[in-house]
Amino acid sequence: MSDYDVRMVVLSTDDLDESIRFYTETLGMSLKFRDGSHYAALDGGTVTLALATAVDHPMPGKVVVGIKTSDVDAAAAAIEADGGAVVRGPYDDAHERRAVVYDHMGNGLVFYSPLPR
Repeated sequence: MSDYDVRMVVLSTDDLDESIRFYTETLGMSLKFRDGSHYAALDGGTVTLALATAVDHPMPGKVVVGIKTSDVDAAAAAIEADGGAVVRGPYDDAHERRAVVYDHMGNGLVFYSPLPR
């Protein structure tokens, strides 16, 4: 079994309220939580659908896949070693260790691991 667990897809939005309305009313998704006017998480079943403005989006304007792993640093190093690129990180934010990367084809990924409490 892999140490990589795809947990979310992050979409860009310029209007969080309208995006929440669209996904909750049009598709019937449930709002899991909201962080002000810049981030919301919707219940997409086994994967969270995240909506983020440029304030919180790791790569504004792009679709980004969030992958949970136990070793963010190793994941970022592996991506870079095989032709991808590290955009930011690895770094610690308030809740988790993250690395924002492009794979070898230019697709955006965020590797993350919760910080110990």
